[in-house]
Amino acid sequence: MQETITQTIDARGSFCPGPLMELVRVIKEIEVGQVIDLYSSDDGSKRDIPVWVEKAGHEMIEIREDEGFRHFIIKKGEKINRRRKRDQDTK
Repeated sequence: MQETITQTIDARGSFCPGPLMELVRVIKEIEVGQVIDLYSSDDGSKRDIPVWVEKAGHEMIEIREDEGFRHFIIKKGEKINRRRKRDQDTK
């Protein structure tokens, strides 16, 4: 099933932590279930964005290489109750 992109963030040319900060800003503005296509040419994004997406409780739908940049397709998830998650992880 193809996800419908709700918003595109063009962070090409921005360096760490710029693309991630743009993603965080937009995630706060959109509704749960909406999908972002983040463009980033920063090599650090390849590692940083998927790690943050998982920790924050969102879904990385796809990472796709394009000419000179990557597409990170991210679906906003429910906000995680960090204390509850930490408690579950220690059981």
